[in-house]
Amino acid sequence: MASRVKSFIQLVFLGLVLVIVALVSALTAMRFAIHGTEVTVPKLVGLTPGEAERSAVPLGISVVVERQYYSADVPEGRVLMQVPTAGTKVRRGFQVRVAESLGPQRVQIPDVLGQSGRAAELNIERRGLDVGSIAYVPVPGVAADQVIAQNPTANASGISMPKISLLVTEPPEPQAFVMPSFVGQPLGSVNRTLLDAGFRLGNVTVLSPPIADATAAPVPIAQANPASMVVSQNPPAGQKVNAGAAVNFEVR
Repeated sequence: MASRVKSFIQLVFLGLVLVIVALVSALTAMRFAIHGTEVTVPKLVGLTPGEAERSAVPLGISVVVERQYYSADVPEGRVLMQVPTAGTKVRRGFQVRVAESLGPQRVQIPDVLGQSGRAAELNIERRGLDVGSIAYVPVPGVAADQVIAQNPTANASGISMPKISLLVTEPPEPQAFVMPSFVGQPLGSVNRTLLDAGFRLGNVTVLSPPIADATAAPVPIAQANPASMVVSQNPPAGQKVNAGAAVNFEVR
């Protein structure tokens, strides 16, 4: 009886050992599967983009040139910086972003202040530079489509990127007014008021007079004249309108 109990305990113990071994093997395999897809990013700084790509492809990663900067230290056409840095663990299929050196700054930054936006763009591109962001702002007293600021400034040195951003004027927003009511006023005085306020007289429609007797002959529609009275208007009273807008009327 004792020998049977001892054999049973040994079988149970052996079973537990096998279970533990199976779990350890599974965890080891899982860990290897996870970390087996990771690679170490190589050092790409100082290489050409082509050399950097050839170094990365065997590892299952790719290289993307995202920026170009001037550099007095790194020769033209070489990788200036990389993200992530060398030695970083990444998964296969990861994209390493790099910046390429343009070498020392050799292009003079032109002065485009006072030029039109299009002329400034052509002037910048003609020198082998790129146009960066262009912002527009209304400036009272300054003509529209005129460069009033640039970054970097003219003849700047030690710049990092071959881009020039511009600030260009745009036409000021038209002055807005609240439309008054002209109903009940003669068309002649309304027209003078509109012209004095900077508005225009639009379409004038003459309404036919009301017919009291259905059997009566129709009355010819008269032509609009300065004495014609305004019956309705468009835009209506109270609506906000811009200076120079046309106002249409119905008169009798």
